[in-house]
Amino acid sequence: MTLTKKSEGIYIDDFGIDVLNEIDTIIFDCDDVLIDITKSYDQAIIKTTQYVLENFAKINDTITVDYKIIDGFKSTGGFNDEVDLTYAAIISLVAAKKLKKNQTSFIFDVIKNTDSSGIPSVEKYLDNQVDISDIKKQLSYPGMHRDNLLYQIFDQLFYGPKLYQKLFSNTSKFSESGLIEQDDVILNNSLIEKLSKKFNSKIAIVTGRGKESVSYSLKTLLEKFNLKNSTFLEDESRELAKPNPQSLLDAIKGMNSVSTLFVGDSMEDFIMAKKATNLGSKTTFCGIIGTSKNPQEKLELFQRNDAILVLNSINLLPKVLNLE
Repeated sequence: MTLTKKSEGIYIDDFGIDVLNEIDTIIFDCDDVLIDITKSYDQAIIKTTQYVLENFAKINDTITVDYKIIDGFKSTGGFNDEVDLTYAAIISLVAAKKLKKNQTSFIFDVIKNTDSSGIPSVEKYLDNQVDISDIKKQLSYPGMHRDNLLYQIFDQLFYGPKLYQKLFSNTSKFSESGLIEQDDVILNNSLIEKLSKKFNSKIAIVTGRGKESVSYSLKTLLEKFNLKNSTFLEDESRELAKPNPQSLLDAIKGMNSVSTLFVGDSMEDFIMAKKATNLGSKTTFCGIIGTSKNPQEKLELFQRNDAILVLNSINLLPKVLNLE
């Protein structure tokens, strides 16, 4: 399929455009779709990685995990969970240090050898080259969310002392404000009202975040969604993590959807939508690229995988769906 630029920020495959007229349900991912997480979750990945490397691996001369590394891991389709990505970055940089290899070159070699299984593929690649059992034992990841060391560090940095105490009934070791305060909400009342006129209550969310986290940032906007048929995967078992399509299938079934538009920004989202279609629930993927540090690269990624619709922002949905 070939994506054609129809207007600024809108890319559509001419042969797939007819399917948009059939859409009766719209389901959103959250991060980098409804909320720009560049200054929140991405920074939590960077800060947690640095903290663990310095305080547990005793490595002080490590590279900074930048957006190219974050996007690289996410492009494999196995890292919708930011803490999974953080763990992969940590063990990769520990391995590079032990092997005395250039950290930047090495971590991109790891990414090239990673697939949609995520952590297992990273660990397999590293274990074949060097013994990193010490850092793996220290982190014991994933373990139980509330009790695991890496989860605790990440959550404390992300949520901040007050919200962390509220969510986990525990005290944070960090005093600074949570990075969640840097969430940049893209969704607005005007957009959700336009969508509601067409889809009524058939608008839901399937996200890797927990419900409390989404609610904290979206506030009253969250009430505009069909929450009965939404899923907040951080609150569920890891087996349901993207790209497992079960949460999406449950939402589709719950809203009696005939043809669903799933709006996401990652390969996990794309794979999940494709799996849902293969399992009999017609789902069209809409890729969002405007929150990426390299929108052109993400556009090309989705095009290589035969996406039929890519937008710079969710704010272009009314135009694409002929709602204005």
